[in-house]
Amino acid sequence: MEDINEIILRNESFIYSIANKFTKYKNKEDLFQVGCIGMIEAYKNYDETKGTKFTSYAYQYIYGEMSKFVREDHTVKLSRDMARLKNKIEDARNHLTQIFMHVPSNKELSNYLEIDERIVEQILNYTDPFSMDELFADDLSMHEIVADKQTDYDTLLALKDEIENLSEPERSIMLERYFEDLTQTEIANNLGLSQVDVSRKEQKALTKLRKAFN
Repeated sequence: MEDINEIILRNESFIYSIANKFTKYKNKEDLFQVGCIGMIEAYKNYDETKGTKFTSYAYQYIYGEMSKFVREDHTVKLSRDMARLKNKIEDARNHLTQIFMHVPSNKELSNYLEIDERIVEQILNYTDPFSMDELFADDLSMHEIVADKQTDYDTLLALKDEIENLSEPERSIMLERYFEDLTQTEIANNLGLSQVDVSRKEQKALTKLRKAFN
């Protein structure tokens, strides 16, 4: 059988031609890489006895991988942007509460931030996409950052430094939860807290860490 690397090299322009269909996605090299994954999958499943030209057969695999990549990348960016805007609005709400001596309305927030009131309402109703097992930084969750052997050392070191700067018991909770892989119940027993208290303090610490990384 022909070597897959040779097939990819011979069809390089074909893969780029599919990537160019995604006119709004600028990084064609990323699309080319996932397109190669699609071609490899097509190569594994291709049956030349069916009489179908290989490039015709591979097209659906390549286009499918690129579509999935663009869709997921857009979702990540949208979630991050909305989370940052939500933090900005909440900071403004805390600031204006101190000035007005009452919780500001969406209209007051809109005027202060110069953002359409409908957007303010939408963002405040938006569910925070980040949790301890969802996106944290660089598209990874906290668990993935700590456990992934390919994680950049500087990222891991920066994360641990930020955790060390937390006050107790948040510091101990985060170290035991993510570096020692203990459950919330086990941590609660170690620290003499309830599981609910551990959960709340963990979420509070995650919020601080997210802000530090952002």
